[in-house]
Amino acid sequence: MTETLIVGIVTVSDRASRGEYEDRGGPAIREYLEAVMATPWSAQPRVVADERPQIETTLCELADEAAAGLVLTTGGTGPAPRDVTPEATLAVADREMPGFGEQMRQVSLRAVPTAILSRQTAAIRGRTLIVNLPGQPKAIAECLDAVFPAIPYCIELIGGAWIDTKPERLAAFRPKSARRNPT
Repeated sequence: MTETLIVGIVTVSDRASRGEYEDRGGPAIREYLEAVMATPWSAQPRVVADERPQIETTLCELADEAAAGLVLTTGGTGPAPRDVTPEATLAVADREMPGFGEQMRQVSLRAVPTAILSRQTAAIRGRTLIVNLPGQPKAIAECLDAVFPAIPYCIELIGGAWIDTKPERLAAFRPKSARRNPT
């Protein structure tokens, strides 16, 4: 029996949380997951303001109560004073996973020089991997293409579900010793 992965999708935006702006980041994440995930999954979407306590509460609720194995945030990763998603993520984390942010910035720098201003990161809370993504749909897809191959194995290593991807779209990487059918 295949376990359904619960995925928290958190859009961090003052304007979207007030209904003044259409949330494009959350739907872009959902579209990406529909294209790459072979394992059954269920989305738990949230739209919150750029308020650190609200972001922290949402991340904790998704990890601790909703039992999300993966939480993907979009927005709030720039240098503006109200961009506090990385701080909120690290405040509720057990461990930081800095390689995710490093890889996302490296990929984004190929497209735009302002990617150096991005403060995306990732962290683990219990059995949940939290990854901060940029706010623009195109950048979300580029960043997920760069880091998603490592996400299934990371989730497995922290005690989460076994996740398969659609190999024709994106192959999850696992060392030979961790594959179900080593070849």
